[in-house]
Amino acid sequence: MQPITLEPVDSVSITTLVDNVSDALLRDEGPARRPSAGPASPRVPVRFFESGEAADSLKAEHGFSALVTVEKSGAEHTVLFDTGVSPNGMVDNMRRIELSAKDIEAIVLSHGHYDHTTGLNGLFEELGGSVKMPVTIHPEFWSQRRVAIPGREPREMPTTSRSALLGAGFEIIEDRQPSFLLDGSLLVTGEVDRTTQFERGFAEHQAFRDGEWRPDPLILDDQALLANVRDKGLVVLTGCGHAGIVNIVRYARRLTGIDAVHAVIGGLHLGAPSFYPTIADTCAALADIGPSVLVPAHCTGWRAAHALAATFPDAFLQNTVGTRFEL
Repeated sequence: MQPITLEPVDSVSITTLVDNVSDALLRDEGPARRPSAGPASPRVPVRFFESGEAADSLKAEHGFSALVTVEKSGAEHTVLFDTGVSPNGMVDNMRRIELSAKDIEAIVLSHGHYDHTTGLNGLFEELGGSVKMPVTIHPEFWSQRRVAIPGREPREMPTTSRSALLGAGFEIIEDRQPSFLLDGSLLVTGEVDRTTQFERGFAEHQAFRDGEWRPDPLILDDQALLANVRDKGLVVLTGCGHAGIVNIVRYARRLTGIDAVHAVIGGLHLGAPSFYPTIADTCAALADIGPSVLVPAHCTGWRAAHALAATFPDAFLQNTVGTRFEL
């Protein structure tokens, strides 16, 4: 593979807008800047408090969304990566930490699962029905899908409507191949090569194709977002990491020809029992890669998070809604 030249940027800031965890007691640590609820923070009325009000706290939910800001040559640009699981959770959290949806220049959707896409609804309303911005996806993003766990009734997932997105003014960009954003400052991986022996996908996942439900363990539309921070190396941002985080990072290295991995942030999808046997192999392979910052989020699961924290005592950081990582 001929490497793609990913130009270095001066810095990357990744702010978590939606994640499964909120923790008001965490403090700043390394590149992690935690949100604070000071006297000037948004308030909501509370009947049973003497003051009659309380802080409008950040809300956690089972989904993922992050705001990515890159700085290069004195200019800043912002991309939205995924949009969370509820219509308004993402935009409400943006309001709580005083971020503006109007700063978003493009959207990348890591894959088609609803816990990463539902917040498009709230974004559309927040922008007043005018959303003339590109949305980068993989062609299989539109697949009709369900999770079929043995012994349980299959649970079908909501599917994003192409016609509704187009009707709202979004510019849909479909590509299986890598693609650049912001004049080459960010790289969307496109479809990730699956090369490890242990990352075999989501066995209980199915897609409706040719009139019937069929196994779809690989979830081929899973893609990640890459940046190259000057003198530090790659920043790899995932949504669920269905392609396998080791596959993703190895692919990112091959795509760019950059070996140094500065940060890995996002969902690693190791939380379901069928993934437990892969946790040790994942930790070992990531140890060989040696990221300086490791932030498992969303669907990583507590077992994997504990194993990763033990394997990477210096690199591991707990993610929470509202945390900003300055990289």
